[in-house]
Amino acid sequence: DMVATLGETTGICGLRRMRNNMLQHPTGRRILRERPIINSDTIDLNRLRQLPQNTFGQQYIKFLDGHEVSPDTRPPVTLIEDEELAYIMLRYRQVHDFWHALTGLGISVEAELALKWFEFAQAGLPVALLSGVVGPLRLSSDERKRLFNHYVPWAVQCGSSSVFLLNVMYEELLTEDINVVRKNLGFIPPPPQI
Repeated sequence: DMVATLGETTGICGLRRMRNNMLQHPTGRRILRERPIINSDTIDLNRLRQLPQNTFGQQYIKFLDGHEVSPDTRPPVTLIEDEELAYIMLRYRQVHDFWHALTGLGISVEAELALKWFEFAQAGLPVALLSGVVGPLRLSSDERKRLFNHYVPWAVQCGSSSVFLLNVMYEELLTEDINVVRKNLGFIPPPPQI
């Protein structure tokens, strides 16, 4: 996947900043020490389907099922030699769908671009910025206007004001009320959905 390759080849400085943020937080340090993996072997997807509608886990599985994706679809990291930075890139990829569930954004081009701006504000990886700047060329004039007038300002504000989201053990929040999770993470509700 070209986007994954671009992320790995351009993101070393950003990954170092992300590592520093993680090292300054007890949960971030724990994640770096334990290196949890998010996939269908580590998360019981059928159990999530049984959770109440208002839980984070139910919203996560609803996103996965609704868009026919799974936590197993993230590509492995192959071009980053530093083992810890490679894990951080993998974790960043693996939590992407949790961010969809938290923001309520779907997988349309417009929604993915809004999420890329959110990711750039959070992590500062060049691939997120490049996607956010070049990707809108695929949108109509009205879609670009909506993206840059409504969703990008929200994404940058939310990404900048919420906690550093790689310092979160999402796996331990799946049974929690999604609105409580959003509040605790400092999420700002997005504009009406794309």
